[in-house]
Amino acid sequence: MGSTLLLKFRICFISPQLTSTARFLCTRDIKPNLEVRQIDRKNSGQTRIANRTLRHGTEDVNTKKSSMLLQTSFPKSVFAAGTAKRTAELMKRKAPAVFEEEEQHQEEQKRMTEKYQPPERPLLPAEWKDLKESQENRERFEIQMMNTLFTCGSELNIAKSLLTFVAMEKGTLSYELLLRYLTLCVKGGHDDEVFDIYKIMRGSFPSLDTGASSLFIKSFGRTVRWREAVEILQEIKQVFTPSPRNYSDVIAAAVHHRDATTAWGLYDELIEKGLSPHQETWDALFTGVKESEREKEMGAMTESEQHERLLGVLVYMRNNQIYPQQNVANTIKSWFESLNGQKWTAAWSTATPKGVCRCCGSELESIKLSAEEYQELKDRVMTDVIQGRDVFNKTTPEELESFKAFVKRKPAFDVVIDGLNVANINKDKTKLSETLLAVVLELERQALNILVLGRKHMLRPSKSWDRRNMILIQQKAHCFFTENISEDDPFLLYATLHSGNHCRFVSRDLMRDHKACLPDGVTRRLFFKWQRGHQLVVAGYVAAGRRVKFLSIPCFDTIVQTTENTWHVPYDDTGDRSTYEVPQRWLCLTKKH
Repeated sequence: MGSTLLLKFRICFISPQLTSTARFLCTRDIKPNLEVRQIDRKNSGQTRIANRTLRHGTEDVNTKKSSMLLQTSFPKSVFAAGTAKRTAELMKRKAPAVFEEEEQHQEEQKRMTEKYQPPERPLLPAEWKDLKESQENRERFEIQMMNTLFTCGSELNIAKSLLTFVAMEKGTLSYELLLRYLTLCVKGGHDDEVFDIYKIMRGSFPSLDTGASSLFIKSFGRTVRWREAVEILQEIKQVFTPSPRNYSDVIAAAVHHRDATTAWGLYDELIEKGLSPHQETWDALFTGVKESEREKEMGAMTESEQHERLLGVLVYMRNNQIYPQQNVANTIKSWFESLNGQKWTAAWSTATPKGVCRCCGSELESIKLSAEEYQELKDRVMTDVIQGRDVFNKTTPEELESFKAFVKRKPAFDVVIDGLNVANINKDKTKLSETLLAVVLELERQALNILVLGRKHMLRPSKSWDRRNMILIQQKAHCFFTENISEDDPFLLYATLHSGNHCRFVSRDLMRDHKACLPDGVTRRLFFKWQRGHQLVVAGYVAAGRRVKFLSIPCFDTIVQTTENTWHVPYDDTGDRSTYEVPQRWLCLTKKH
């Protein structure tokens, strides 16, 4: 009997959707004191502009100017949970034709499923034979039918009758068919049937694939035979690294059966292998310890040891910028409230625009990087992004050195604009220069020292790039135009980081490719923190005669944080958060004396 395709089985749990509380961040308007700049062009193609004001270079001035950038009443940051999904839905409404192909594909898949309508009762072998002969693809009939039974959630006896028919017709059951049947049994919670399949497959095949092993771990782990799941996990480790799901199922089983030593031992092993635990793993650990404290038993570990281990889980979430799902946040809340001899009060909360918890009044950690963090990030970005191995696929050595010299000659910038990116905000491609000019003028009103990065083709008069608009842009801001084949993101990052921690940049590009170039998770998280505190994104479209507004920039960091008497845990209360977005709701935990 030959084994064929492997089936990987995964079950995903999605936290319930709850409405996020809007957060508003507005700053006062100011009257800029503008002076005239004079243009000094050189043959190099760069525009050199004399600085219009004297900069004082103090931290207070930089901070004040940074706050001026947020002339907005828009409550949501581009990094707020759910923003990407709302944007996609908006695009779908505006361009329905793009999504018609997806719907047609789904309809085609539905028609394929309908070809194998599952019977409503167990069939006799003769009936299965008649049904098979009525199908076009008879060779894979039993596989397709078992898939359909799984998808439709059919009764177990119907699937059993299919196995009986195949065994009588072919004299054997293939590995692939048994794997599909095993999947159906695990999903349906038919653990006794899983035990029988395990015995059959162990006796019939020399080894089990990853899919079968994972399914057996899941099923055995929720029964009195859970220690066999531990044994299967050990077998997997001899061949490859088990998945976080494998560990999660066994850890949950150990917790459920009051074996803290095994549970935490496997958790440590999971972390040491560099794997990220599943949310269900944390849910099991927090739930299990709470129950064991009431029953005064859980393996050989003491309550105080387990207490420290669980606080360590929260520290791990902080260090890795991980957010618990709402069900896990509920479990954490219940655990704190149940601690003996400690009076913890828990509540669901949000943060004010100034970064203050609305529940307890504590000030949340600032989004601003420390001097040490900023220098570390600056060095890593310079080395791995701007001067990386593929840097000259994005520019030339001469152009990069020319730009560095250009930036060195200029006073530190307050804001750097990705010109081409910003110009393409609006759909009307005949108004690219007009759009860019509107953004420049909005920032110039705030007396900021501006750098616009563009490409040389923007200087050639055309319908898109009006000559008068481009001259005005060069009067209002420093400008540097790269070759048309160059990539401008490295220049933007260099200029922004070189100018100092106060400098921000304007772009819709979320810089995910550049973040991926960084060498380790710590640096990538540092980059993301810096990005959330420095990236300005134009809100909506730029309309003639209307002020340009930007999405808000938070002044506080969205990360698990603690003081002597508080914990604040941002949690994921929505199922539509993208990986680069942060939650908007918090679990506030305060300790009474």
